Amino acid sequence: MAAGTPKANTPTSSSIEPVPTLGAPDCPHCGGLGYVRRDAAPGAPEFGKLEICTCRQGAVTRQVRDRLFSLSHLDELKGLTFESFQPRGQIGLGKRQARSLEIACNTARQYAASLKGWLLLQGGYGCGKTHLAAAIANFAVGMGVPTLFLTVPDLLDLLRFAFDAEDITFEARFEQIRSAALLVLDDFGTQSATAWAQEKLFQIINYRYINHLPLVVTTNVPLDDIEPRIRSRLADPELVSAVRIIAPDYRRPTDDKGHHELSSLDLHSKCTFASFSLREDEELEADKIRSLEKALKAATTFAAKPKGWLVLAGTYGCGKTHLAAAIANTRTDLGDPPLFVMVPDLLDHLRATFSPSSNTSYDRRFDDIRTAPLLILDDLGTQSMTPWVREKLYQLFNYRYNAEMPTVITTADTLDEMDARIRSRMLDGRLCTIYAITVPAYHGGKKKLSSKK
Repeated sequence: MAAGTPKANTPTSSSIEPVPTLGAPDCPHCGGLGYVRRDAAPGAPEFGKLEICTCRQGAVTRQVRDRLFSLSHLDELKGLTFESFQPRGQIGLGKRQARSLEIACNTARQYAASLKGWLLLQGGYGCGKTHLAAAIANFAVGMGVPTLFLTVPDLLDLLRFAFDAEDITFEARFEQIRSAALLVLDDFGTQSATAWAQEKLFQIINYRYINHLPLVVTTNVPLDDIEPRIRSRLADPELVSAVRIIAPDYRRPTDDKGHHELSSLDLHSKCTFASFSLREDEELEADKIRSLEKALKAATTFAAKPKGWLVLAGTYGCGKTHLAAAIANTRTDLGDPPLFVMVPDLLDHLRATFSPSSNTSYDRRFDDIRTAPLLILDDLGTQSMTPWVREKLYQLFNYRYNAEMPTVITTADTLDEMDARIRSRMLDGRLCTIYAITVPAYHGGKKKLSSKK
């Protein structure tokens, strides 16, 4: 080059822009490429395959974590932590209900610390299971674990939208969900049970089952109502820790004794075993008095330890409602308030959910009733037996029969007058005991006639 020739267009080392690299420029493994080839013999399945270099593994993990976090909307649930959870519930909660919350909270904390196996949280609406699931997710995110928290309907929507998405394929989205380091599925069972939805859910759960990937599931649906293939995996005791919360809806008001909002027990507050009369001052046949004594003894025993079904049958005013209320008041005094409700009122509560002004769905109300830890149904048989009523009562009784949940029933009907399906369950001596009270209606004892002088 001739002397004096301009050098403005001649590249120099100082003017060359550095080429961007995925990995660290000085990485001894990849030289900045960000990828390395596996060290495998020719012909091996891994031969020639690329894998992420250790120098950018942390950045990739952060990207995955941030992407899953944005899909989860966990920023909207950041207040749901173990510190903000009330493990003893609200004031007025029964001892058994509060205990179930405490056990669930402790179990969730232990799971968050280990992320071993699966955790299944069961319970009614508003009992705290979503809070605990979100607390696990928030704790895991804080520890740097890529976590995906989704309600099941949202999960299915993410998959559906991926068919038309420009930035991601369906296959990539599906892989993203099923292989997340921690997957939390909230409200399992509320999704539309189409064949496609069931199949996608099974594929996700089965993948995590086979690979023993951490999974948290919350549901208010009984396991018997879940698709059989999924149910079998959720019921595996070697992998799954199942916790049931029996606390009521935290958002639902309760009185100072913890009575359920549907309960009419406050109308029977004076009905105790101490105030119950065996009617010795009346001129009644010995066998009728014995029927009353047997019913009183059975009710007292049941109140001390509710188990199975107790049916108190007899004419109106014979004392069966008093005994049922005495059981309920005893349990309340022990810190374990039951749901005490007349059957006609129960049906009215269900019908009320169909009103446009109702803030409670039918499914929520019905599940709240059928899963009550102790349900006391007064006056079975006084309701109008429409086909709808007949079916609802059967569903209620059948659920509690299969779950063997403690239940007290009072009725003035004979067994022959009952729905055959309900009658068959009452006649199962393994679960149900029937006491027929044969005394006539109580009118306050024998009245003494005043003698005229």
